[in-house]
Parts: sequence; C-alpha cells; structure tokens
Amino acid sequence: MQLHPLVPTKEYCDGFGNICHVIQALAGRLTISSDFLVRDSGNPDDMAPDAAQSSLETLPVETLVYLLGSRYCDTDRLSEFAWSEFGKVPKGWPLVQAICDFVHDHITFGYQHANPTKTAHEALKDGQGVCRDFAHLAITLCRCMNVPARYCTGYLGDIGVPPDPAPMDFSAWFEVYLGDRWYTFDARHNIPRIGRILIARGRDATDVAITTSYGLHQLAEFKVVTDEVTSAEAPGSPGAAVVNS
Repeated sequence: MQLHPLVPTKEYCDGFGNICHVIQALAGRLTISSDFLVRDSGNPDDMAPDAAQSSLETLPVETLVYLLGSRYCDTDRLSEFAWSEFGKVPKGWPLVQAICDFVHDHITFGYQHANPTKTAHEALKDGQGVCRDFAHLAITLCRCMNVPARYCTGYLGDIGVPPDPAPMDFSAWFEVYLGDRWYTFDARHNIPRIGRILIARGRDATDVAITTSYGLHQLAEFKVVTDEVTSAEAPGSPGAAVVNS
C-alpha cells in the first residue's frame, strides 16, 4: 500500500485473517494506492454439485460465527421467508445454488441503486442493488438455512467474459462451508469466473470496508483497474492480472 504524502502506518491482522493498516491522516488530500501483478491458475471457480451440508453438531466451531446475523445480514427478518422458499430444496450444493438463482433473478443490478446502509431484507424488498446487496441477501438466506456463509471482497476483471464498458469497481461475492471446505459462489454473475483476486473476508461489508474513518472526510476520487496480462507481456505467467486501485 502506498500513501502520499507518506504517513506512519500500523499493521495488524484482524479476527478474520485480513491484513489492516491504521493511519492518522493529516489535513488535506491523501492518496492511497496499490499496484501489483497476480499470477492466477486460469481455472474457474470450483464446482462440487455433490458437496453435502454438514449437520450443525459436526460443523467446525470456527464456522459457527458465519451462521449468526450481522450488520447487513439480518437473519432474524428473513428466516421465515427462507424456510418457506427453500425448505423443500435438497440440502447442500443444490440449496446454495437455488438461493443464488433466486437472488440473481430477483435483484436488478445498477450502480445508481447503491446504498451504504441497505440490509439484506431491504435488498429483498427493493429488488435492486449492487454486488454487495446480491452477496448480503444470498449470505443471509444461506445462514437462515443453516449453511455457514461469509462475505468476500476483491478484484474481478473481465477475464474469460465479454468486456464490460462500465467503470471497474471492487467486487463482492461469498463463500459457503459444504463438506469439509469453503466454496465460492457469486449471486450477481451466477456463473464460475476466472481470476478472482481476494482482498478480504468477513461477516458482511462492515468487516471488509475499504476504509473505516473516525472524523470528517470526503472521497475526492476512486478508481479500480483490473486487466489481464497476456503471456507475451508476462512470460511464463498464464492467467496473470495486473491490478491497481
């Protein structure tokens, strides 16, 4: 991470394994940026249609926090709806996929629908939002159905798909615990994708905010770029992506 002007930073690892930095920003303009090359396998997200759902008593204790309600995942308001909608769906992978299909079809994506205080229940009611709203609603419905689910934020470039002319942004998806491991799901795109670059995981967007500020501030400019680098540009690096933000 690069800061201009340069200010001291304290680095720590939070309770979810994310690397965080604490700074005291000076008055005036502060630029925070990063620029790096990631070598990716080039394989799409793993799929395991036979992955089973663990019973509550056999779940690893570290997954239990991802069954609880959180700031944007208001399970208490959606539990009855979830069981009425998905109670008869076979457990495991088919259940999670059914939830993704529902969220994908129910919410209309649009940056103009972004609202930093929108919860999963409100996203269900509004039927519109951005990628974090897709993730929050799917996570909440999974938790209501006793499937541990956690929020992910990161980069997702237009690799293996037609280029999107809209300005790039950070992306949100989620992971669920099935069988004996975590699997990636994306209710917004609802297809396996190539080149996900994970930045952070948490209960919801609260835990993985780009910045958490204590005091007045104004965002003057925000830019995310994720481009695929060909092997000719980066020898021996198939599936590489260059990222800056």
